[in-house]
Amino acid sequence: MEPNKNFSNTQSDIVLSTRIRLARNLADYPFPVKLPPEGRRDVVEKVSNGLKDIPGLDLKLIDMGSLSDYEAVSLAERHLISPEFAGIRDGRALLLSKDGNISIMLCEEDHIRIQVIYPALVLEEAYGEASRIDDIFDEKLKIAFDERIGYLTQCPTNLGTGMRASVLLHLPALSKCGQISRLANTVSKLGLTIRGSYGEGTGVNGDIYQLSNQITLGISEKAALNNLKSITMQLATQERAAREDLIKKIEVTDKIHRSLGILQNARTINTDELMELLSWVRLGAVAGEINIEPDILTKLFVDLQPATINASIGMAADMNKRDIIRADMVRKALS
Repeated sequence: MEPNKNFSNTQSDIVLSTRIRLARNLADYPFPVKLPPEGRRDVVEKVSNGLKDIPGLDLKLIDMGSLSDYEAVSLAERHLISPEFAGIRDGRALLLSKDGNISIMLCEEDHIRIQVIYPALVLEEAYGEASRIDDIFDEKLKIAFDERIGYLTQCPTNLGTGMRASVLLHLPALSKCGQISRLANTVSKLGLTIRGSYGEGTGVNGDIYQLSNQITLGISEKAALNNLKSITMQLATQERAAREDLIKKIEVTDKIHRSLGILQNARTINTDELMELLSWVRLGAVAGEINIEPDILTKLFVDLQPATINASIGMAADMNKRDIIRADMVRKALS
């Protein structure tokens, strides 16, 4: 079968999303770690007021302290905030666009964490939007900046540009062929790192990996983006080659169709099993083995996470109840 979508322009068979994150701090305040809750609230007010009445920038202010645990964790599952930001929430806030493409964490590790997320591989576009918002902050607020070392950040690894650019990759073929460790060693020598889908210290589920830049000091944003894009394209080429070899094996195509059968018929399914099965099915979809839109499967990776299920039903369901709801949702999505 022929692949059911042309992925050549955006690499969307491999790249699930692109994220640009800019770390900024106010010059007149200590870093958030040194601020009590009332100090963090002062920063939130000052920053949010700086973004009022900006044309084309409609952001909702969310008081993190007002959210339930599952509502906060769901934001992290959806990659709108960091897992750490979902933990200690007093005095912290989030500025969020309606479509979720723009999220600005206030008083996380730094006073301001601008984040822009777009589907597929669109590094230049995502950076352009993040830079536009950054320019607004530069105009409205006094940002901590040093002519010699660049933007000042709480963690020294973010000094300089303060930019972390990353792509979320689905690499089932390379993963199942045992190539990820070798690739991680290779890209680390090029100033990049491969981690779990939720960043540093997180595990890998569903063969989804985050590839990001490590160096922010002594390198321009353009150079960092070009490096990340180049390595992403190389990984995409290697994944497609591994996929082409893998899909020729009867045991692989059998696994793909069995996985689809389970997802279409299961009455209860836990998160780990879901991620494994979805990875097999998405592999089959982008290879043209089964006729399902990969975007549907990409969305299910996020929508069927535990806290996001709870957020969708408006209550903290127990694990068994969530497993039943998850199975029902995936059956309906793939029917």
